Amino acid sequence: MLTVALPKGRIAKLTLEKFEHAFKEKFEFHNRKLILKKTNFTFLNVRSQDVPTYVNYGSADLGVVGLDVLEEKSYDIVKLLDLQIGKCKVAIGLKENETINYNKSLIKVATKHENITKRYFEKKAMPVDIIKLYGSIELAPLVGLADCIVDIVETGETMKENGLKVADTILESTAYLIANKNSYTLKKQAIFKLKELLDVSV
Repeated sequence: MLTVALPKGRIAKLTLEKFEHAFKEKFEFHNRKLILKKTNFTFLNVRSQDVPTYVNYGSADLGVVGLDVLEEKSYDIVKLLDLQIGKCKVAIGLKENETINYNKSLIKVATKHENITKRYFEKKAMPVDIIKLYGSIELAPLVGLADCIVDIVETGETMKENGLKVADTILESTAYLIANKNSYTLKKQAIFKLKELLDVSV
């Protein structure tokens, strides 16, 4: 029996389609149910940001999550397969007519991707003041809360509509099939069978 954490949110539909194609049957969480049982499988419906936590602590053997979330969480997890869905990037956004001044003594960045942002600016040896926001991040540079933002970008339209431009790309992201390290050892055969099914459907 394998337990698999599937994400809600942005990549939910694409993930379910991927599993439907692999299993040749319908995948649907009815009436807001959070658990779906299939032969030899239990699927959990959880927030995308929580998928690596369920997998890391062994409550799920496997999970599907974006590389951006994995990089932010930094858990010791096995990356099994790039599912090539949910393509996006983590990028810096700033006002249309501005550039980042890397000579400033401190740069203020609004983001929910604290760890990714911190590592990026550390590599550039830049002191950074990270302001954590959970929504409407594009507002921050417009009202002087931050010099720039770090956010998920798919098309760049949201930034553009709010007078911002996409500057540097920090990370290219797609969804990955991930595994708990102990499960990977103890249930390797079953895990690889599922990996092969999904690999064919990529």
